[in-house]
Amino acid sequence: MDVNTIKDPTFLKNTSKQELEALASDIRQFLVEKLSVTGGHIAPNLGVVELTLMLHKIFDSPKDKFLWDVGHQAYVHKILTGRADQFDTLRQYKGLCGFPKRNESVHDVWEAGHSSTSLSAAMGMAIARDLRGTDEYIIPIIGDGALTGGMALEALDHIGHEQKNMIIILNDNKMSIAPNVGALNNMLGRLRTAGRYQKVKEDLEYLMKKIPAFGGKISAAAERVKDTLKYLLVSGIFFEELGITYLGPVDGHNFDDLRDNLNYAKKTNGPVIVHVLTQKGKGYQPAESDATGKWHGPGPYKIESGAFIKPVDSAPSYSQVVGDTLTELAEKDEKVVVITPAMVVGSKLEGFQKRFPKRLFDVGIAEQHATTMAAGLATQNMKPVVSIYSTFMQRAYDQILHDVCRQNLNVVFTVDRSGLVGADGETHQGVFDIAFLRSIPNMAIMMGKDENELRHMVYTAIKDQHGPVSVRLPRGNGLGVKMDTELHPIPFGSWEVLREGHDVAILSFGPMLQEALEAAKSLQKEGISVRVINARFIKPMDEKMLEHLAEENIPILTLEEGVLKGGFGSGVLEFFHEHGYHHHLIECMGIPDRFIEHGSVKKLLKEIALTSDDVVARIQHLLPQNSTERAYK
Repeated sequence: MDVNTIKDPTFLKNTSKQELEALASDIRQFLVEKLSVTGGHIAPNLGVVELTLMLHKIFDSPKDKFLWDVGHQAYVHKILTGRADQFDTLRQYKGLCGFPKRNESVHDVWEAGHSSTSLSAAMGMAIARDLRGTDEYIIPIIGDGALTGGMALEALDHIGHEQKNMIIILNDNKMSIAPNVGALNNMLGRLRTAGRYQKVKEDLEYLMKKIPAFGGKISAAAERVKDTLKYLLVSGIFFEELGITYLGPVDGHNFDDLRDNLNYAKKTNGPVIVHVLTQKGKGYQPAESDATGKWHGPGPYKIESGAFIKPVDSAPSYSQVVGDTLTELAEKDEKVVVITPAMVVGSKLEGFQKRFPKRLFDVGIAEQHATTMAAGLATQNMKPVVSIYSTFMQRAYDQILHDVCRQNLNVVFTVDRSGLVGADGETHQGVFDIAFLRSIPNMAIMMGKDENELRHMVYTAIKDQHGPVSVRLPRGNGLGVKMDTELHPIPFGSWEVLREGHDVAILSFGPMLQEALEAAKSLQKEGISVRVINARFIKPMDEKMLEHLAEENIPILTLEEGVLKGGFGSGVLEFFHEHGYHHHLIECMGIPDRFIEHGSVKKLLKEIALTSDDVVARIQHLLPQNSTERAYK
């Protein structure tokens, strides 16, 4: 079947098993071909083809509500709801979003880029349904990795208490991005191998009916026997004790098994969980055999060989630089411990994990726990490093404020994917961390101009123990600069002048310094002398340099790849106001007050006017055309 011709999922109602199997094969081939060009979350989607087909066959979207947790596995859903013809634009500027998007389709009822949200949202939808008296099914689809998130466990507790009708699909592929960890994962492992729970439960109930219940001691004894047998024989007791009926495990690639259990779930009163076993990457050998998570969301690749298409002789990624630096520091200091919330692969910590398996802790998708655990380590004079993405750091805001910064503990956060990240879009753009961290007492924030300075910043944060420190690093590869062989500390709170100039000063940091330097070169051709300052310490700022700029009365432009409201530029304005420099000419450039959608970073910078050309235009507007006009201003 040509999947491009699919307009909506209603055609599935009359499809035979053989037709479904053929369609599943066509969808897999379509995904492998399309994603080899665009990149994207191929392994999660190859694993849910049969499951998604059967969900749309048995239920009636959009009346019935599918909530895809995280959204990594929603491509098949997008194909079946008429968006296959847009896959050439997947994750590209103005193209098809890689996650569910409510303004894309009425079939996308919930948006998410972070895990563990679907159950809480589903509970809200179930309550709304019951209050208005309608009868639609509410069906969250959550992975075994996402189930480790505290928010998901909070929701399970409430769902079991309220007993609202809801069908929870537990998509269990033993992976989040990388292999799952933790006691919950071990419990699910036992369920995977325990056989058919429902059959055991039904046999047990039949057996219990044979026990006479005359009352008194005999009746009490019968109940004790029933409970004992239940705990001995029924592995699904974890969910049952929460008040949630458990069905499974179900073969997620067997249409008959899926059909029978989903139809059974439809008839079950109260909340029910259908435990579906799937294989991540199924149908494409390189992704199917991946045990590390590299095929979770790769870039373009060669279909025949599975080789990833990467630039030749590219510099190491910023993540790799941090991972290698942490390993180097841990070699010399046994107090260095690294914590990551399920991002060993994404944060390039495999080397550290291999070298120091007892000093790296993957806590699963549990950012809050990771942060407070680090605080606990810090109280015992250890040197904990929390390796976390900027967008996921948002989830641990209270723990950073209450548990780390309030106690002024020596916890280092290496904040990966800071700034625009591109194709993953608005849920993943790391543009808010400066604004929400800068307001917290005791927190220091820094970002290097290149991969070499980044190494020294990691060293400075760990070695000098300045209290809570966030070391920001962008997504992607470094600039290819020469790397120093020896690590050294950077004077805390110090900036540096990268280019001298006397007409205007640009204060920037990280990747945006390249735009600033390019703009300075262009303006030099017009006779405008631009000073470019590496404001590498976002907090604390270099107040001596700021005072010097104020005394010079040189116009200032701040440039940042973060939100303007509450960001670095706001900090500069606050300094000048607090110190009485009320008439100093300052302008700020950064991310506007809206969510930035997906697309290449280059195109996004152009859209929001943060390119070197935009910097040139802003400085031309900022500066008077001659000295007379400048004096008048």
